Amino acid sequence: MSTPAAGRELGAFLCAHRALVKPEDVGLPSTSRRRTPGLRREEVASLSGVSIAWYTWLEQGRVTASRQVLESVGRALRLDEGEVRHVLRLGGYYEPESGPGREPLSDSLRPVLDSWPVSPAVLLDRHFDLVTWNAAWSAVWGDPSTVPADRRNLLWFVAADERFRGRLQDGDWEPLAMSVFQHFRSQAGPHLAEPHLAEPRVAELHHRLASDVPELSHWWTCHSVGELTTRVVGVTPVGAEPIRMALSSLRPVDDPGALILLFTPTSREDSAALTALVDRPLRSVGANRQAG
Repeated sequence: MSTPAAGRELGAFLCAHRALVKPEDVGLPSTSRRRTPGLRREEVASLSGVSIAWYTWLEQGRVTASRQVLESVGRALRLDEGEVRHVLRLGGYYEPESGPGREPLSDSLRPVLDSWPVSPAVLLDRHFDLVTWNAAWSAVWGDPSTVPADRRNLLWFVAADERFRGRLQDGDWEPLAMSVFQHFRSQAGPHLAEPHLAEPRVAELHHRLASDVPELSHWWTCHSVGELTTRVVGVTPVGAEPIRMALSSLRPVDDPGALILLFTPTSREDSAALTALVDRPLRSVGANRQAG
């Protein structure tokens, strides 16, 4: 069941995207008498097969909807696959989390991360906190255990950590950071927009970001969502030549709320450079330990 905060965020999301749909895109006439851009509420209601009153309440966060109705509204608003998943999550239709009695995900996946000796890899929980990482991640990005626990989060790293930002080549940082925020927003729903109603860790993260990088506040208050899709980025680690790596994101079946990020060298030369970098003695400890 969705929370009141999620209901309000769902309404704001639908309203924002309703304004983006042109009437002619859905087979409706466009007239000069329209005072605002996009579709009217009654038009979305008609296209979705619900009453205007009920759809109005949905945008106001006053009612809950079935998965089928939310999917119908998504089709009416011409939402893409990622946006429909976001709507469903806000409506309370989440993937099942790992159950009691299972081995902690960090223990079961640490060997997987270690099996990529020259590919930086990290396991994130559903809040994007760094749970565990391999030696290659520390060699390229710096050892996360040297960062205070309340900042040991991917959103904070891409937005506020000068080491992380400084190692990405010009032109790669902002698109990657924006994609991370959009992916998190798609998964977290209302929690960045309404931190006072969020669970404690998300509220803490919102406060930390607002304190450390207030100039980027528009990143977590907008309504854009997306997926962290495969991309190639250039990185210049300390004391090393530039390296090109392909970023992939993987979801463990045991916990679909978790996420593995994997950076793979794109050429033999990049792989050799990463091998040499990882083989250098690490200056800090804890490169391959569970965060604690």
